Amino acid sequence: MPAKIISASLRVAIGCLAVLGLAGLVLAGMVARAPRQPQELTSISAARKSVDFSTLPAIERFQARDGTFLGFRHYPPFGRASGQVAVVIHGSSGSSAGSIHALSVALAKRGVESFAIDMRGHGTSGTRGDIGYVGQLEDDLADFVGVIRKTSATALLTLIGHSSGGGFALRVAASPVQDLFDQTVLLAPYLGYNAPTNRPNSGWASAAIPRIIALSALRAVGIHCCEALPTLAFAVPPNSSQTLVPTYTDRLMRNFANHPDFRADIAGATRPVTIIAGADDELMLADKYAEAVRGASRPVKVKLIEGINHMGIVSDPAAVSIVADYIAAAGLKS
Repeated sequence: MPAKIISASLRVAIGCLAVLGLAGLVLAGMVARAPRQPQELTSISAARKSVDFSTLPAIERFQARDGTFLGFRHYPPFGRASGQVAVVIHGSSGSSAGSIHALSVALAKRGVESFAIDMRGHGTSGTRGDIGYVGQLEDDLADFVGVIRKTSATALLTLIGHSSGGGFALRVAASPVQDLFDQTVLLAPYLGYNAPTNRPNSGWASAAIPRIIALSALRAVGIHCCEALPTLAFAVPPNSSQTLVPTYTDRLMRNFANHPDFRADIAGATRPVTIIAGADDELMLADKYAEAVRGASRPVKVKLIEGINHMGIVSDPAAVSIVADYIAAAGLKS
């Protein structure tokens, strides 16, 4: 009898190991699926042609808590200072040397001291396309605000994020460091694949869905390997890797965005949040932003600008003027 029990237990154990082995092979196959590099999306890359980069400030650097020096560009106010400071965050793949330069200049012309930062993993900051851990971008931003406050202790501080940078800005607005900023402005924000504003098959990004699912399953059981593998590829021009980031690792993809439930982030924001987007946005369903924030415990303002597309919100002179005027006017209401 004991022999039969042992034999049956052994068969069960072997069966369990076989199932686990099969599951492991399936997960390994999913992890091996890299993202496909999409073809260049010209509506994005063409935006640079409308921006005057002759006034682009030189890169300056600050030291983050891990000892890494990260890059930013400083735009002192033109003429009389308004007593306001803005931190401007670029979109996915971009940097401070991208189209957000136009907005940074426009803010400075209105007396708003502005800082365009190269988020870690972009531009001159850290390893391109990667970070050390999810949450590092918030730590970096908090460190940068500490630098700003050394010379602007009482200024009204606005966080501005474009596209994926807008999603990240929303993440910050609902985070433990939200009180570092007096208001947040989201420009054509990407709120996630499950948001009503998401336009399927926009052509800008290609996600390695099997790899993302597999890594999520591994994290659920406490395994955090392979998070340095790329999971997202962008439709950047050929031979542009010196200025743009072609892929994101899993951990950068998850950090440079709002949390999976964007509505929880909206509910968690205790300071004013505004969304401004182009009505002709080819990457987002701009007319759905109002729906996305409907019912929020703290009302979120939504403003659409006619005739403006996704990159136009930070590069088209008319749109940039509207956005800069809105932010500059916040100081008059404080």
